[in-house]
Amino acid sequence: MMNLVRSIAFLIVFYSVTVVAILVAVPIGLVGGRPAVRAIARGWALYHRWCAAVLLGIRTRIEGAVPSGPVLIAAKHQSMYETMELVAILDNPGIVMKRELAEIPVWGRLARSYGLIPVERAGGATALRRMLRAAAETVAEGRPIVIFPEGTRVPVGETPPLQPGFAGLYRALDLPVVPLSLDSGKVWPRRSFVKRPGVVTMHFGEAIPPGLPRKDAEAKVHAAINAL
Repeated sequence: MMNLVRSIAFLIVFYSVTVVAILVAVPIGLVGGRPAVRAIARGWALYHRWCAAVLLGIRTRIEGAVPSGPVLIAAKHQSMYETMELVAILDNPGIVMKRELAEIPVWGRLARSYGLIPVERAGGATALRRMLRAAAETVAEGRPIVIFPEGTRVPVGETPPLQPGFAGLYRALDLPVVPLSLDSGKVWPRRSFVKRPGVVTMHFGEAIPPGLPRKDAEAKVHAAINAL
């Protein structure tokens, strides 16, 4: 029962401020441009961290060296929690996300202004080229790129194969890949409203060099992101 109460409190406190933040970000973004939107996004992510810690009892333990600069971060995806945490932890990351999210009124405009990287899962070669152009712009800005190579959130214990988008980015960008394993699903279950208190471990592994054959790179990444 207490976890349900905590989850309701989180819903009210976090999302009420989120609505206000979005409404404020639109005019500020028009005046201050992309730097202003990114500053608001980081503040929003830090506020999410505070709400998760205080209201839900969820905290993060970071293991390994946090990467910076142009690098491809291949992350396990179990919940919304790590998406928000990565915005707080990294330096303005370009996160590869479903194109549908970029089409949400107001929010989608802010997401594009921030510099997120939309991708159409069934868009074929044209969609891949658009994603690669956006990724190249991110690299040119000196920012890290985050991709969830399994394609979607998965329950704890599931290890689906990597989606083709990862191989396309790896080959085109010629960047080292830092794998990120995590266990957020144990406290923030997929498709569950009720969250549980606990510590989320986020482990940044050793960098995988660019230029490996596709099968070798995919095998190393798949093993590393599923190490926890």
